[in-house]
Amino acid sequence: MTDSRHGTDKAATAPGAKGPDELRAQIERTRTRLGDTVEELAAKADVKGRTKARAADLRDRAGAMTVQLRSGAAHVGHRAQDRAALTARNAPDALGQPLDSAVRTVRRNARPLLFAGAAGATVLAVGLLLNRRRAHC
Repeated sequence: MTDSRHGTDKAATAPGAKGPDELRAQIERTRTRLGDTVEELAAKADVKGRTKARAADLRDRAGAMTVQLRSGAAHVGHRAQDRAALTARNAPDALGQPLDSAVRTVRRNARPLLFAGAAGATVLAVGLLLNRRRAHC
């Protein structure tokens, strides 16, 4: 197409282009930027992939919380056993028999009690995570 006022061919050069080589370089830069933009939009549109990544992240966080809660529950259980043993040693003789029986029962059933406490804490933590996730969505 020819500009009637100046007699130049507009199709040959774009504004700012110094010649055909510069025009080709501008086109290549534009293509690269457009490709990058398309990739970014595709990543944002990949809801399934983003959902899978979020679920994996939540699973990892829940697993870490489970380990932490189990460790804390075991620590609390050991402290309770220690205190119960100390109390049993320091209790008057009148309370000795029932207290000894209770301490023996706790000691015999310590591991199941710890696991039950850890499982309950895990269920609570996962429930809180899921509840918080629903509240943010």
